[in-house]
Amino acid sequence: MHARSALFDVYGDHLRKRGDQAPVAALVRLLEPVGITAPAVRTAISRMVAQDWLQPTRLDGGRGYRATPRAIRRLDEAADRIYRRTVPHWDGTWHLVIVAPPSARAARTRLRADLGFMGYAELAGDVWVSPFRRPGLGAVLAEAGASARTASADRFEPPPTEAWDLAALHDAYAEWLATAEALVARHGADHADPNEAAFAARFHLVHEWRKFLFADPGLPDELLPSDWPGRAAAALFSDEAMRLEPAADQFVSRCLDD
Repeated sequence: MHARSALFDVYGDHLRKRGDQAPVAALVRLLEPVGITAPAVRTAISRMVAQDWLQPTRLDGGRGYRATPRAIRRLDEAADRIYRRTVPHWDGTWHLVIVAPPSARAARTRLRADLGFMGYAELAGDVWVSPFRRPGLGAVLAEAGASARTASADRFEPPPTEAWDLAALHDAYAEWLATAEALVARHGADHADPNEAAFAARFHLVHEWRKFLFADPGLPDELLPSDWPGRAAAALFSDEAMRLEPAADQFVSRCLDD
């Protein structure tokens, strides 16, 4: 597990409701139970500051770091999808984005990753498709120095679901269903303190589930097969995350208060 990804998980899952900030010492304490060393945490923080995900701030507990507006927007978008807080109604139309990409290769690579994260897929060269108009598209394009024209299509024959690798996603969900309960039990058993155990188990559960954000576009239910394993996987994730949350929150509060 990379320290940068672990920090995103901590800010998104715990610090978003606690002012989006924490002292460095608390971040180190929070990531120790999941195997991230203090030097790795500090190195990741420095990189995230350079990438405009975190910014330094002075806190009562010493020097700390606050999530930037860019990071908060990304964390909120991720949380909405992780916990299925909003399930939009699909009106049968498709959103097309015809992108004029930036000239710099690094910016193009970042833009492709960001569009995929939002749930778009490239249907043809620089033509991206989604069943929904995704919030934050304008900001993502602006950050990359790109522009785009958009259009709505009320009919595709057949629907362009082949733009996503749904077969691989099906297998990934099936595998997650087969291993998630063992993952929670394994990490929960590694710690004597019950609150720390709940935090570690929930952290790994959310961390593994978060990977689906980069693969699952959140297609409308009517476009998926009746035996789609993502439905059962989401139910299992929700139940386990909710069960572990109270004790995990107590561990986080303790780390922030020390």
